[in-house]
Formats: sequence, structure tokens, C-alpha cells
Amino acid sequence: MTTTETFPRKHRRAALATGLALLISAGTAVLPAQAAEANQEAPAVRSHSNDTYSEQEIVHEAGDVFGGAAQGMADAVHSVFKKYGEPNGYIKGEEASGAIVVGLRYGSGTLFTKHGDKARVFWQGPSAGWDFGGNAVKVFTLVYNLPNKQTIYQRFPGVEGSAYLVGGIGVNYQQRGNVILAPMRSGVGLRLGASVGYLKYTKSREWLPF
Repeated sequence: MTTTETFPRKHRRAALATGLALLISAGTAVLPAQAAEANQEAPAVRSHSNDTYSEQEIVHEAGDVFGGAAQGMADAVHSVFKKYGEPNGYIKGEEASGAIVVGLRYGSGTLFTKHGDKARVFWQGPSAGWDFGGNAVKVFTLVYNLPNKQTIYQRFPGVEGSAYLVGGIGVNYQQRGNVILAPMRSGVGLRLGASVGYLKYTKSREWLPF
């Protein structure tokens, strides 16, 4: 018995093939978009606050000062962030000092704040402790809780026993009121001592540190 098919078999096969091709085409159009979304690069890590610097931002800025001491510098920055969090300013500068039990320290640099302020700053003062020898060093100072750039121009006592060494970078802390400074130093003849003296930060060079 012969039956005339209303939709020949070869036409059904062709329709199935066309439908399968359309499904595959739609799937491949979606997959690249999903893959691109999954492989997107993470955005640059910035501070959670508009008033402070993130650790990555500070590592970048400190790298301009310390250069070859990059790994030790990153470790030193991390140690300060672990203790005090995100700063709202920093100072890039240089320093020369020498001490035999009691000595002198002189430095100069530029203060930068998160709000865009910029100011020239000098510092000088006695240092005390087991700081035998002299040094000429690069200095990068993290600044915390600074309400305005004028507040930097005052005397900051050293925090006794706060000095330590991380990856060849010397770190100590100074504090007056709520404002905290965390100088990090690297250079020839770097000295690590109690440094319980103070540093006086001024608008111009003062040769008498007292």
C-alpha cells in the first residue's frame, strides 16, 4: 500500500538540520558573552574612602622613593596599614642624620594629601637611642588624621620603642594628639634605634633643632 506523505522524509531531515544549526548558533552567541563577563579584569583597587589612600596607592607612591627596595617597601607599608589603616596624606623626602647616643636629624620633602593639598616641609630634631653611626636616607612618611596641611607644622614626639625593621626598611612612629606620622627610611647606613626624641616640622629650614 503506497501512501503519499504530506511532508516528505527528506524535507523533515532538512528542517531538523536547520533547527539544530539555529540552536548551536544561538548557544555560541551567548557563550562568548558569558566568558567575557567571567574573564573581566578586576578594577584597580582604590580606597574605600575619598578621604584616604588605599594600600595599593601608597605602595605605588612609595615605590617612586625607594626604587630597588620594592619588596621590603611593600612589606613595610603593609605592616603600617595593619596597625593604623589608611592614611590621608604622605610625605616624600630625604634625610641626613648621625647619632652617638644623642644626635641630630635633618630632612626635607613634600607633603601630599588626599584632598589635593601639597606643601613643602622641613624637619629637624634630636634623636636618642642606640643610633650609632650616620646615615643619608630616603624617607616616605605616612600621615594619619591630618585635618589640613598647616597642622603638619609642629613638633611630633617619637613613640618610645616603636622602631622596627621590615625588609631593609626602618619604620617608627611619631604622634601629637590624633595626628600620627609613620616615617619609613631606606638608605646607606640606615640606623635602627629607639629614636625617642622628637622631630619639628617647619615651613622653612631651621638649623637649631630645639
